[in-house]
Amino acid sequence: MQSSFRQQLLSVAPALLLLLQPTAMDAQAKAARTKTAFSTKPAVPAPKTTMNAWTVGLAGGLLEGAPIRLAAEIARVVDDGDNLHVVPVVTRGAAENVNSLLYLRGIDAAIINADVLDEYKRQVPDVQHRLAYVLNLFPSELHVFVRPEIQSLNDLVGKKVNFNNQGTAAAYSGPLIFSRLGLDVEQTFIPHQVALEQMRKGDMSAVVFITSKPVEAFVRGRWDPGFKFLPVPYESKLEDYYLPASLDSSDYPNLIHEGARVDTVAVPTALVAFNWSTSSQRYQRVARFVDHLFSSIDKLQGPGFDPKWKSINLGATVPGLARFPAAQNWLDNHARSMQVSQ
Repeated sequence: MQSSFRQQLLSVAPALLLLLQPTAMDAQAKAARTKTAFSTKPAVPAPKTTMNAWTVGLAGGLLEGAPIRLAAEIARVVDDGDNLHVVPVVTRGAAENVNSLLYLRGIDAAIINADVLDEYKRQVPDVQHRLAYVLNLFPSELHVFVRPEIQSLNDLVGKKVNFNNQGTAAAYSGPLIFSRLGLDVEQTFIPHQVALEQMRKGDMSAVVFITSKPVEAFVRGRWDPGFKFLPVPYESKLEDYYLPASLDSSDYPNLIHEGARVDTVAVPTALVAFNWSTSSQRYQRVARFVDHLFSSIDKLQGPGFDPKWKSINLGATVPGLARFPAAQNWLDNHARSMQVSQ
């Protein structure tokens, strides 16, 4: 009987040993818990996460235009590694950057011409609530360059006038200004380099540039006597979106006599942002961008950047739009700081 009991005990012993031993899975889980408990290295975020967390898309415009150059200069001074990365984006032009800001994924801010809002008020009735301005940039002057036989704006009626490629400031604002002044011309939209050559041959009466002066084509170009800029009067019908401006001999010594001045108008250029909810991550990105930009204006006003940054007034307003809240907060806080320091 004892022998039978011993045999039964021996037969069940292997099963009991298996039950008492930890499984391989249990051992792995225990090892993982131990490794986690004693690990001192924090988890490193993936590059995809760090690169996108504080990246701001800035719509600039056409590659040959002034706005994309401004966007590139802004991106250079505000760059802060993973803390802030601004990506200037080449678009169809400053006149269409509102479209990019409203509908293009990844775009948080854009450089636009102020008069483009007039059209969008009809297309997007609440556009003034969907956009907010960050900074009023410097204006883009209207250049109406004509052949010798053209003596006044009225002489252009019915004649060929080029407004540059579609999407440029000239292609949008130029015809709009001409329409407001009652100038019915034959509009063309070809590259200005081509149009200027046609002017030399007499196949084009005028070209219209809208960009920050001086324009290199007029500084470096050599023109026969009589080629000139026409004055453009600043009338009441232009007061809603435009500013009085002038061109002088310091801008174009080869075309304007020393001490002379040609009156014209300018289109204000503004840096605007989508009016994100203040609780959103996109708002926080733009708010950080605003802080870096406003704090770096002195760098933009130094050597190596467009000289017009020196004329920037952070407090200047943009007609028809409210200021981006973070920009207003920055101005308010720094105004208080200056008062306390005094």
